[in-house]
Order: sequence, then C-alpha cells, then structure tokens
Amino acid sequence: MGIRIVRFNKDGVKWGVLEEDTIYEIPGKYPTLAEFLEQGSGEAASLDKNTAASLAVSDVELLSPVTSPAQIVCQGANYSAHREEGGLDAGRPPFNMIFTKAPSSLTGPDHDIECPSSVQLLDYEIELGLVFKKKLSEKLPENFSSLSDYIAGFVITNDVSSRDMQFTENQWFKGKSLRTFCPAGPVLYLIDEEEGAKVHEMELKLTVNGEIRQEAGTSQLLYKPEETLVELSGMMDFYPGDLLMTGTPGGVALKLSAEEMNQLLNPFEKLGDKVETLNKSQSSNGKYLKEGDVIVSEIKSTDGTIDLGKQTNRVRFV
Repeated sequence: MGIRIVRFNKDGVKWGVLEEDTIYEIPGKYPTLAEFLEQGSGEAASLDKNTAASLAVSDVELLSPVTSPAQIVCQGANYSAHREEGGLDAGRPPFNMIFTKAPSSLTGPDHDIECPSSVQLLDYEIELGLVFKKKLSEKLPENFSSLSDYIAGFVITNDVSSRDMQFTENQWFKGKSLRTFCPAGPVLYLIDEEEGAKVHEMELKLTVNGEIRQEAGTSQLLYKPEETLVELSGMMDFYPGDLLMTGTPGGVALKLSAEEMNQLLNPFEKLGDKVETLNKSQSSNGKYLKEGDVIVSEIKSTDGTIDLGKQTNRVRFV
C-alpha cells in the first residue's frame, strides 16, 4: 500500500503523511521534492503516527508537492477524444507528441490561477502526473514494464493553456508556461512496487463551476507511460523530482475543425490570418475560463485504493 504525501505551510514549509483529514508531520527539512524523495521518503514510510505531530488539513496551506527546479515534460494529444475535438485524427498518431512547461508555472492545489489580462482564450487540461524518484540516464529496454523502478508516485496536474499564444504564435511552451499555469497536488501518492500497473486504472474528472467538463480513464492513453519512458530515456536524462504529464482527455474548451487546425499549425500561414481563424472559430465558445471561475480536479483509481485528493483553483485575470 502506498503513502499519501502532502507539502504544506504551517509555521514554515513542511512535509507530512495525509490520512483522511489529518496530516502527520514528517521530521526533517527538505527544501525540494528531490531532497524529500532522496532523504525523507524513508522517514515517511517508518513514521510512527502515535508520536508524530499532527494537524488538521483545514489548518494548513497546501502547497504543490512538485517543486522547482524540476523538468516538466508533457505528452500532447494523447487521448482520442481530445485529438478529435482539436481537429486531429482520433487514432494513435505515428509519433508521441512531447513538449515542456517552465517549472516556474508550478502553483499550489488551492492557489489562484493568475492569468494576464491580454489572454482571451484560457483553457484547462487535467492530467495524471508521474514523479521520478531516481536518475534515469540510459535507454530502457523496449520491453520495460516496471514503472515503479523509476516513478515515485502519482499527482494531479492541470496543464493550463493560453490558446492565443499556443496557436497564433505556434508557441506551446509560451502558451503553457506562464506563472501559475501548472497547479499540482494536493497529494503525491508514493506507489509501492505492486502499484505501478495502476497507472492504467486512474479516473480523471474536472469541473468548472460545478459542471463536469472532463471525465475519462488513463486506460484510454494512446501512448502508455511505460513506452513513453522507453522513448524519452533514449534521448534525455531525468532526475528525482522531475515530472511527466501524461496528456489530457477530451472536454477542453478548444474546439477546432481539421481545416482550422491545419491552418493554425502551418508555419507559413500569416499571423493575421491565424488570429482571424482562431477568433472566428472560438468567438461563440462559452467554455473558456473567465474571471472567478472555479476549477476542481480529482483523480482516483478505479478500485478506490488510490486517491490523489481534490485540486481547487480560482481564475483571476491580472
């Protein structure tokens, strides 16, 4: 059985084990997730809850368990329904779409998403995040299947996106890397050796102002986490505390036809024409995030044994 870890602020930043509504404080100071995984995860596993300091979760400020510095590597268009709503072929594509987000985009599970007022098309994307527990610096074998060898645990993430920047400028990194555009947490669930396979049994749900917008399971992922680790391990290094975001299901605000998507992705298309296409196609779409909207994200395993908590973020334009 895994361990539910939270990072929180109560007279300083601390780490704890969460059970129901009680946090049991883990002794020691760990400024980053990497340091916690290397030095504090053992303390968490052996924590005596009878003697540990305890706090009510309602009495603390929950923070992102993923900390900077960290690499944030993302899979794009990795669910059929999301591909289809964006004007792409719904089938598995011939390549795994990979991009990154800036670590400065990380924010807490209950913190506001602060969006520049210049952004007109602000979108949400719930994703299951996988946190690395040790260095990965050589290519894994093609038949790799033991996810827990390199992955410490699971976390809720939201790949908040400015569709304006993403598509008119063809700048995915810019459109997805603004500060506060990556809420993470509240729970980092440290998996045990037997729970790696549950990565295929997680259920995602996101609501905006109480309306269900996204609801799907990781069994629908087109490129599975194991094969993604094999591919990425052949081209780059990962370190403890790095984050892999596995893609978002259908239900985002963005809706495009194949013709519109092709025009927006064309690097030779004039900027003015792209802006006109995007504005025209999205002008009557009322699903984009507005001032004061509340996004609630939840991820649990289908059997209920893994619960990553509830992420609640309010939108503010600044």
